[in-house]
Amino acid sequence: MRLRVRFQKLGKVRFTSHRDVARMWERAFRRVRLPLAWTGGFSPRPKVSFGLALPTSHESVAEYLDLDLLDGADVDVPELADAFSAALPAGVDATAVAVIDDRAPSLQEEVGSCTWHLSLPGDGHALVELVDRALAAPSLLIERERKGERSVDDVRPAILELGLLGTTGPDVELHALLATRPRGLRPVEMLRALDPGLDARRVCRINQWIERDGLREEPLAVAPHAVGTRAQ
Repeated sequence: MRLRVRFQKLGKVRFTSHRDVARMWERAFRRVRLPLAWTGGFSPRPKVSFGLALPTSHESVAEYLDLDLLDGADVDVPELADAFSAALPAGVDATAVAVIDDRAPSLQEEVGSCTWHLSLPGDGHALVELVDRALAAPSLLIERERKGERSVDDVRPAILELGLLGTTGPDVELHALLATRPRGLRPVEMLRALDPGLDARRVCRINQWIERDGLREEPLAVAPHAVGTRAQ
């Protein structure tokens, strides 16, 4: 049986790395005594695969992982979300768990875009001008480094949606839908493309999206009331 888990990462725990979060989940699996399936060979590992890595210091209400259970495992799936949350550090909470087809493509393969909300200090009118200019531009070039090699990339095709949500106190709230393929565009890279001087106070991943037959859907939906915003 294969399960998909949706979870959130909010508050101070946002400063932990993707690898640290994976270790948190491994400890949680042991605490709830989950009958995980394991790989074979000389270095067996639990059959757990995470979705797209969340950049360190960013928050999220839409993270995912898939896991395989032993054949014949007796698990109360509806109770797992609460059990996982109790076994995880403050700020990391499971919001949904469901059985999925064991032949389903991996999250890395299926997710094609992500929705982000960014809080930025400054003048909303100036940000509107930057957004309008970016959306009207035929190209937006930034310099990137990958594996020690620098390149100049046009990131305009990866900005699928961009606009202001409003203001929260002294900050302006920005909405962005960014593509994850062929090479994902990170929110901080998008800001650099708009204006190298922009710096977000808070970045949160709101959704991850799978495109099927022209429709956009989440890997695992969750009721709005189940998504928290607590910061620890």
